[in-house]
Amino acid sequence: MPEPRSRRRGAELEAAILDAAWAELTEVGYARLTMEAVAARAGTSKPVVYRRWPSRAALVLAAWGHRVPVSSTPADTGDLREDLVALFTLVARRADSMMNEMIAGVMGEAFRHPEVAEILRDRLTSKSPLSGAVEQIVARAVARGELPEVEIPHRVARVPLDLVRNESTMCGVPVADDTIAELVDDIYLPLLRGLACRGSSSGRGVRPRSRRRSG
Repeated sequence: MPEPRSRRRGAELEAAILDAAWAELTEVGYARLTMEAVAARAGTSKPVVYRRWPSRAALVLAAWGHRVPVSSTPADTGDLREDLVALFTLVARRADSMMNEMIAGVMGEAFRHPEVAEILRDRLTSKSPLSGAVEQIVARAVARGELPEVEIPHRVARVPLDLVRNESTMCGVPVADDTIAELVDDIYLPLLRGLACRGSSSGRGVRPRSRRRSG
């Protein structure tokens, strides 16, 4: 006879709750999602859910990260621009209509509830797999001679997500490949090169290999 689901503990139970939250989010949307429904779907109790996530916003953000995480090991194409395009494309695949609804819902709660605003501030200031991926991409470019030594501030490491999320939220459609190319070529590469120039006393030894490509 299988073990009752209520006996699950630790990581197994947390994964079940996050999967249940994702399923509820998919079926009913953020506005209609309740902690009670998530607990029932996961086969546990509402207090068990609240012990791990103090609010609906915290639970939904955790479920999103659990379901579609950004890999901390980014693609290595041997070229800074192509690495960035691959990263922006990965982020864009996460930015669908459900994410837009979720962001709108969480932001709405943040205005009404200080504890939700604190969760958002913590996520914005904490190191994430995305920021680690950006740091790896830049470090490889430095090693190849495409950039001078450069320190990437945390806010700059978050810019890929901010740019893609803005495009997806404002336009309401998936971010197209040509838009990703523009975000990389017109905004992020110039930003990285500006930081590198600011932090370098000279440009000697730098080989600018990444070039804007049409189409």
